Amino acid sequence: MAPRRNAATAAAVLAGCAGCSAWVAPAARGFTGQRVAPAAATSSSPSGMKMKYKVAVVGGGPSGSCAAEILADCDDVDVTLFERKMDNAKPCGGAIPLCMIDEFDLPTSIIDRKVRKMKMISPTNREVDIGQTLGDDEYIGMVRREVMDGFMRDRAIEKGAHAINGLVNDIDVPADKDSGKYKIHFARYEKGSRKGVQDSEEFDLIIGSDGANSRVAKAMDAGAYNYAIAFQERIKISEKKMEFYEEMAEMYVGDDVSPDFYGWVFPKYDHVGVGTGTVVNRPKIKDYQDAIRKRAGEKIEGGKIIKIEAHPIPENYRPRRVVGRMALVGDAAGYVTKCSGEGIYFAAKSGRMAAEAVVQCIKQTGKLPTEAQLKKTYLKDYDKLYKPTYLVLDILQKVFYSNNAAREAFVELCESEYVQKVTFDSYLYKKVQGNNPVEDLKLLFGTFGSLMRGQALAPPDVTFSNPVESLKRL
Repeated sequence: MAPRRNAATAAAVLAGCAGCSAWVAPAARGFTGQRVAPAAATSSSPSGMKMKYKVAVVGGGPSGSCAAEILADCDDVDVTLFERKMDNAKPCGGAIPLCMIDEFDLPTSIIDRKVRKMKMISPTNREVDIGQTLGDDEYIGMVRREVMDGFMRDRAIEKGAHAINGLVNDIDVPADKDSGKYKIHFARYEKGSRKGVQDSEEFDLIIGSDGANSRVAKAMDAGAYNYAIAFQERIKISEKKMEFYEEMAEMYVGDDVSPDFYGWVFPKYDHVGVGTGTVVNRPKIKDYQDAIRKRAGEKIEGGKIIKIEAHPIPENYRPRRVVGRMALVGDAAGYVTKCSGEGIYFAAKSGRMAAEAVVQCIKQTGKLPTEAQLKKTYLKDYDKLYKPTYLVLDILQKVFYSNNAAREAFVELCESEYVQKVTFDSYLYKKVQGNNPVEDLKLLFGTFGSLMRGQALAPPDVTFSNPVESLKRL
């Protein structure tokens, strides 16, 4: 592993289920990073009224809301946003990078806590404090997904997106995927009703932002991917105990809390989110959840569980992310990093980039993009920006989450101020800053030393039988 990449190892643990990213390519230039002006009218009906392309965005999380907002700004697009659960309380650590606030025009009012201190806790309960390299105006934002998602979705609706509170059940795909109409069958829910009314509507293009269990992915035969199960309990603790978590988040590693991930205690508005995740031993997720509560100990003791959440988290890209005029974004596409499970920023970014690719094509050609054009623009640009991030964090996953000795070494490495600086710069701003060749070389040798000490200190891992998943993951 190259020395510079070693400096990014701590980035894998700094932001919970919406974690961190430590190795990001320089920002791409061109239309994928900027808002696009609406296209001129391309066609008219016999009555002289301008015809609009009908675009469906299935899923109203960050990826879908960002896509719908961009499309709603285009005069030649009529965009419909489908979302079944408007509260969208997803089991997510809820950490967002500082750069996301400005890049996506998010108000600070949606941020529950500004985390400036973190504790990394090793398998032997060694604690390392992280955060001393942060400036006064730097922090990791902690949000409740139902609050942030609601804000982003409402903004898209204000821009002109038509929202349907509905569950997409099936999609009829035309024989000619590049020019035919896609019929979406869905159950429409009125406010307060638990029973949906069956309905259907035709669209020219579909953006699938409907998560790991994507109906759009199924309709386009996007292929399967491996996934983790994230489990989180929201626990209301006393005001006195909440004082400890005012600006503090905790991350626990060890095979007791997860054989291939980590456990977390992240502060929310008036409670904490306590959770964990795993791929290789999903049937034992509740045992790992019991363990993270035990590790947190008296800090959350006596708290009341006010909400329990569980959700699949993708582990890799879908084999096919664009088929015809259907494109996947966010979790539906598999845009979640290894090690950390970060998905919020990448979801929002991919939704925006996919929509901008559509609008740009209309602006330049007067037509919707074909499959080939979407691959050449949206997919190519996204992969150029972020695929190195996924590849490097996949390597770090294999190195530092493989056993307790490696986890112990990982926590020790986080003690380095240089590691902390590179980590936070990489996560907060989505680019690597301030690399020092001398420090990189010292870190490389330090990594080997930490691994050797971890081997001597850490308890042996508990064995379990799940060879297929273990091989896939580790």
